[in-house]
Formats: sequence, C-alpha cells, structure tokens
Amino acid sequence: MPSEFDPIPDDRVSRAPQKGRGTMTQVPHRFHAWEREAALEGEADWPAFPDDGSPGAKVATTVTLEQARSILSRNTSPDIPFDQSVNPYRGCEHGCIYCYARPTHSYLNLSPGLDFETRLVAKTNAAALLRQELAKPGYQPSPINVGSATDPYQPIEREHRLTRAVLEVLLGCRHPFTVITKSSGIERDLDLLAEAARQSLVYATISITTLDEALCRKLEPRAAAPFRRLQTVRKLAQAGVPVGVNIAPIIPFLNEPEIERIVEAAAQAGAQSVHYTVLRLPWEVKPLFEEWLSHHVPERAARIMARLREMRGGKDYDADFSLRMKGEGIWAQLIAQRMRKAAARHGLGRRAAMLDMSRFDRSALHAPDETQGELF
Repeated sequence: MPSEFDPIPDDRVSRAPQKGRGTMTQVPHRFHAWEREAALEGEADWPAFPDDGSPGAKVATTVTLEQARSILSRNTSPDIPFDQSVNPYRGCEHGCIYCYARPTHSYLNLSPGLDFETRLVAKTNAAALLRQELAKPGYQPSPINVGSATDPYQPIEREHRLTRAVLEVLLGCRHPFTVITKSSGIERDLDLLAEAARQSLVYATISITTLDEALCRKLEPRAAAPFRRLQTVRKLAQAGVPVGVNIAPIIPFLNEPEIERIVEAAAQAGAQSVHYTVLRLPWEVKPLFEEWLSHHVPERAARIMARLREMRGGKDYDADFSLRMKGEGIWAQLIAQRMRKAAARHGLGRRAAMLDMSRFDRSALHAPDETQGELF
C-alpha cells in the first residue's frame, strides 16, 4: 500500500458541480497504480466519466446487493467513543464532500469521488449476520454504533430497510447501541428507538454542519435540510430518546462562524449534548475538497486551507489519534473554548448518556427451534 496519496494529474478535466451531487469528479484512488502504468503506454490517466462523458451528464445512483461475510467492525482508536460498529451500506448518497469515509470505496476498486455517492452497496444479510455474531458464546456486549462509515438513513434505506432490521435485532436482544445520521428518515423508526430508550439502550446523534440552507445544499447535497434535522432532534427528544447534536466537521471561515448559533439551536430543539470535530482530509478527501473550494468559495479557498494547515502542524492532515479530531495550536484551542462556553451557556453536556449493558439477552437471538432444543 502506498504511504501517501499520489496527487491528481495536473491535466485532469475538472467537472463542474451538478445539483444533487457533492462532486462530479472520479478521483483516482490510492490503489490505482495500474492506471498510471497504462498512461505510460499512451492511454488516459483519468477514469472514464460515466454515461456519455459530457460535463452535464446526469449520473444515476446504482445499488449492488451484497451478501456480506461479516457485519461487526471493530476498532481500537482511542479517539472514537465506541469499539464496534455496523454499517448496513457501503458508500453514501448524501454526497457530503468532506466525508472521511470516502476513501473506503478504494477497497472496492471504486473512486472515492463520484462513485462513493452513486455506486452503493447494500448488505442484504446485515441483520442475519448481526444475529449470528451476537449469539456467539464468547461475545461480550459493548455499545454498537450504527452508521460510522455510511449514513444508515440515506435515501436507499427507504426501500431496503436494512437499518430497521438491524435495530430490530439489537432491540430484540436488548443490546445497547448508538446511531448517528443527518437524515430525518430516522423518524420512521421512532417506535423502536423509543422502546430502546425506555430500557436505556440507545443514544441518537444528529449531525448538523450548518444552519445555512444554501451552504448545506453544496456541502451535503442529498442530506436533510438544517431545519428538518432540528425538527428531528425535537421529535426524538419528545419521544424520550436521548439525543445529541454533532457539529461536524467544523471548517474554518465556512461554518466555523456558526458554532454558537448551532449550539443554541440544538439546545432549543431538545438536544442533551453537543460534540464536534474539525475537518480532516485523509487520502483522496483532500483533492476532492480543494476542488470543491475552487468551485464554490474560490475567494476563501486559500484562507481555509492555510488555517487547516495551521491546525495540523503545517500539514494537510495528521492521523495522530490525539490530534486528528480536534487539531492543535491556538485556533484549535479557540474552537474548543467556544464549544465549551456555548454548551455551558445552554446547559448542554459534552458526553453521551450512559447505556445499560446488563440487559443483554443472548437467548433471545436463537431461532425458536434452537431455543426448543435447549429446553429438552
């Protein structure tokens, strides 16, 4: 695996933005050595553009159905507040240009650019696999996050309902879980979430990046509008579901001036806590984000990138666990101070509610015939 991402060739064709898409660029991923080799033989060093190749070509979303081999992902990162997660989908149609999960499409030999938001994978056996893994005799319960690398309530969930099936498994065996989304589609599952909340099994987080609807349409083209996300926070809170707001990512000179207003709006909607991360640009996210800046805010592009580097020790990105989420230096400290003061002003906590791990019932995961066999 290369130690750092090869820059996009300078002679690439920059695709103009298209309504409903975060990027129209098929950025080569870091495993694309074969493309660079082909270029030496006179072939193009840029992936073919979908459809007819014209700048205005509409690109439809396609979904591939997959029988996954495993569903629980585990991590030991000290800066992540959970050690296992479930992602029912690969890729995300919301098209958020800053998404740190874009590079995961490289493992499918797909582009972290346009492919990430248009060529999606649905893990159709997600719920069955989860049931099997939780039923293993050696399994020890720990809160499972739903949606760490894909939004579990992106538009295709309306048809495939994989997230709901996963929540049904978790609630059925009384397993604690957290869920994070920027979609109002989570309201569909209020029946499950409210019941889980009554048993102290769930904590929901709604990501709100900006209150500016015009900016939201450019940053997160197919996600719910800011006012709808605030309505969702309110509905979750009214249903008794503990809910927090994640202001992520904070981007200097873009949504950073809104910190205090977002915190205030979150408190008024009924959020219990607020959290944040600073924009990070791993692997292919950096060239995609820089291209987005050049299209949408060219007059601020240089300032934004310069400030980000100031918060990363002069680098575009620092993967150090102690720095990657919050940054370092005076500007990172200032953002942290503003978040603390704003949260305190509105009586919001900085930590999620504690979940009850003692209720986990492994026996509820067995099929009826398996349970019968154990009784006799």
